[in-house]
Amino acid sequence: MTRTIVGVLRGGTSNEYPLSLKTGAAMINALPEEQYEIRDILIDKSGMWHLRGAPSTPVRALSQVDVVLNALHGGVGEDGTIHRLLDRIGVPYAGSSALASGISLNKIRARELLQRSGVRMPRAISFTLQNDLNTADMAKVVFVQFGPPYMVKPPNDGAGHGIRVARHLAELPDLLADVLDAYGSALVEEYIRGKEASIGVIADFRGEQLYVLPPSHVDHDFLHLMPEHHETGILQHRVPSTFTAEQKSALVELARLAHKALGLGHFSRMDAMVTPRTVYLLEVNSNPGLYPGSSYPPMLESVGSSVREFLEHAIRLALAKQ
Repeated sequence: MTRTIVGVLRGGTSNEYPLSLKTGAAMINALPEEQYEIRDILIDKSGMWHLRGAPSTPVRALSQVDVVLNALHGGVGEDGTIHRLLDRIGVPYAGSSALASGISLNKIRARELLQRSGVRMPRAISFTLQNDLNTADMAKVVFVQFGPPYMVKPPNDGAGHGIRVARHLAELPDLLADVLDAYGSALVEEYIRGKEASIGVIADFRGEQLYVLPPSHVDHDFLHLMPEHHETGILQHRVPSTFTAEQKSALVELARLAHKALGLGHFSRMDAMVTPRTVYLLEVNSNPGLYPGSSYPPMLESVGSSVREFLEHAIRLALAKQ
């Protein structure tokens, strides 16, 4: 039997390099050797491509590859750069288009589209270094709109990287300065108190155009999730969750609406916050992690599926686009 040649891209130049290595390893380990020939393609932190441990060019590394699974988290793996490269070379890949992925990674641009489509999100204001305001004046602008505490987020980073929490207004100017200096822009978001949820969406799965996995309760007692919480695999994802039937239904509809609003492709993952009154979308991820401690594997298992079934489904969808 002819095996499908699958290129697994992992590593990358973003802060999420360690998580990408683990997601890539999960992909490689899930696909059976009798059906798939795996090419483990590493992109190091400097952006150099490697195949079988040796430096390579993208064209050489992807030569004769039938389909690509993109395990790159953040940065070029999700901002559309890798997608455009694969489009130019002509290699099909699982996931979303360059445009949809790039928009979803940018919290500020994504927010505009999501709110226009009626997706409920925390109140927020964004700033850049080009704003003719100092950070004290920026803090005043925020305070007029909503009170503390505040989440101060970089626009294009994930897995908790770069996030600051201002418990009081007096802390906001310095934290804004930190994020602006590091990233050039900052999103100040209303801090929502509640229970955190993760929701997965898979296209054309089990007879549904957009199949939504049962929401998981991300069980933790931290003020907010930090990179080390993801990297150490200590997070607990409770599926089935203890959310009420009404809350689960609201989360499912929220995830489906967000996926459509951003024009996402074969799969996605949403982070949300559940309060006694309603649910809020926090962030969208076009390239969900499969590493230990991530929410997708337990959500798949809760419906009798697996990482293998999910990846094989994604491969079929990618190949069908040809």
